[in-house]
Amino acid sequence: MTSTRDLLIEIGTEELPPKSLKILSEAFSASISSQLNDQALKFSTTKSFATPRRLAILVSDLAESAPDKELENWGPPVKVAFDDAGKATNAALAFAKKNNINADDLSQHIANDGKQEKLCYRSNAKGAETKNVIASIIDIALNALPIAKRMRWGASRTEFVRPIQWLTIIFGDENFQENIFGLTSSNVTRGHRFHCNKELQIASASSYESVLKDQGKVIADYKTRQDIIREQITNIGKTLGGQTVISNDLLNEVSSLVEWPVALAGSFEERFLKVPAEALISSMKEHQKYFHVVDSNNKLMPYFITVSNIESRDPQKVVDGNERVIRPRLSDAAFFFETDCKTSLEQRREKLRTIVFQDKLGTIYDKTCRVAELSEDIAKLLNANTSEAKRAAELSKSDLVTEMVLEFDDMQGIAGYYYAQNDGEANGVALAMNEQYMPRFAGDGLPTSLTGTIVALADRLDTITGIFGIGQIPTGSKDPFALRRASLGVLRIIVEKQLTLDLGELVALAISKHQQFASDNKLKNTVLNYIIDRLRAGYEDQGISAEVFLSVSAKQLSAPLDIDHRIKAVQAFNQLPEAAALAAANKRVSNILAKVEGSIADTVNTDLLQEPAEVALAAQLVEQQEKVAPLFAKADYEGGLKSLARLQSSVDAFFDQVMVNADDEALRRNRQSLLKQLQGLFLEVADISLLVVGK
Repeated sequence: MTSTRDLLIEIGTEELPPKSLKILSEAFSASISSQLNDQALKFSTTKSFATPRRLAILVSDLAESAPDKELENWGPPVKVAFDDAGKATNAALAFAKKNNINADDLSQHIANDGKQEKLCYRSNAKGAETKNVIASIIDIALNALPIAKRMRWGASRTEFVRPIQWLTIIFGDENFQENIFGLTSSNVTRGHRFHCNKELQIASASSYESVLKDQGKVIADYKTRQDIIREQITNIGKTLGGQTVISNDLLNEVSSLVEWPVALAGSFEERFLKVPAEALISSMKEHQKYFHVVDSNNKLMPYFITVSNIESRDPQKVVDGNERVIRPRLSDAAFFFETDCKTSLEQRREKLRTIVFQDKLGTIYDKTCRVAELSEDIAKLLNANTSEAKRAAELSKSDLVTEMVLEFDDMQGIAGYYYAQNDGEANGVALAMNEQYMPRFAGDGLPTSLTGTIVALADRLDTITGIFGIGQIPTGSKDPFALRRASLGVLRIIVEKQLTLDLGELVALAISKHQQFASDNKLKNTVLNYIIDRLRAGYEDQGISAEVFLSVSAKQLSAPLDIDHRIKAVQAFNQLPEAAALAAANKRVSNILAKVEGSIADTVNTDLLQEPAEVALAAQLVEQQEKVAPLFAKADYEGGLKSLARLQSSVDAFFDQVMVNADDEALRRNRQSLLKQLQGLFLEVADISLLVVGK
């Protein structure tokens, strides 16, 4: 049995980019693991380590060598390798030369491949030795890391995300000395930059984590460090009488900035709470990497929590320093807010005339004019307040030229909400300033107000139709105006807010606001198809098959909510035991009717019904028509399809016992009409013949 040892690899660097640390660590460990597997070097587990100054991996129970491999090199068949006299042919001699075999010994290298006798040379390939491949594996892993911009240092031509300071490679308790990136590895690591700024010897790979923690003041395990931070800041929030708000992105970033986390609480003057909380939070989070605290009503409290990288003998001095730093930041936010409030959003709108939205589509001011007109149209369709919708759309981009948004770009929309309130605008108008951007990302919340909903739809539809109108249709990964996201936003708003809007009508209205291509007749269908196509991926994420989607999309519908109802109904129908047989029957009906020349009568002549099976089916079709018509009228597609599922036995009996293409033309035509009625009932919802997979 092959001996095993633990392997430690550590890459010591200058401070790594905090937002990339997790990705770099995962990629490094994945590459090492993958390469070891490729070399058939077995191991039990791996553990990744990542701190601001190091990437490391511990591979447990790694085999010292890979098993030897038996290689088979097959040559020509015996009847080709030897002539009638048993003498080796040129093909056999070439095989012997290639494998360094004496030609006289070829007869000893004959084997059966399961079909025939062939020349075969078997040899053993020595398995890889771990100590011989480690250097190349590390080199490949480092060069393959997803680094957007590499840097050089000193006189070296080596490139990496940050200058490499040391390399540690230990196999069991053996120190490996390999030259990688111009450095020679050793069994030495380094502790915390301040608490233990010295070299530490690692006696064995398995002792790495404990040595760094106990001697070096470094929590090397990323998750452990993150859990410590989460616990510390949560407890501090409770001590302050509130609750710490922990966003995952900030927690990840802070965990990537420290090696020995110590959370501390600071405070700021309550006068700053008059400033929009989002601006204060943005300043604390983005600039200082502070966590904020809210009370039981979710209102911002005048505290912040910072995570220090040192365990100070006088923590109050650390707190005082952070309070001195945050105060000017918050003062800036307060100044911007107070200054902005002196000028109304309506007055600021004039400045939008100088800001280009898109060269061929005019300025942002022009865009607000189009969106305002479109918002009025949508408001009429929804019986909403048209003047409020128009007003909100006109002011919707005015906050882009405020000092607050220029300083804190993530305040776009949020700032507009506060300034609209300050200007005395209606509540619906104020809410729309922020809600126009919802949903901002996948899973984000939707607008809560009707006015916000209308402006959110109008703004996206204006962008989509405009960009399509000038020919900048997204291709592949190129989508500079985020039209895919805008389309998904439109669909989510209409479907999830249960709006009975026809997307075709909305797109036509949006196009009409663009004078330069308002008469482009093809544009509407191009845009409509693009948006509706975005639905498919969303349904697949919900476990709804492509066949279900295609069965509904075959009807060329353009009301997203109606499409959604139909898709969910077909999905429910597809789970019924009768579904497969009825889908197959509908496929058969489609094929039969597609071959019929001329028109098929809509009504069935009951006098021409002869076979019991067709009489029974005709009667059931009449019965089902009466049952499902009111269900379909109120869009209860699921109830309608469940009722139609009862036709299965009659449909099966019909195809078993009735000859559709009878010699008698009158009978044939009448049976075709019967099938047309059957097909028509299901087509009220979808073309369920498309549920038949692979046919």
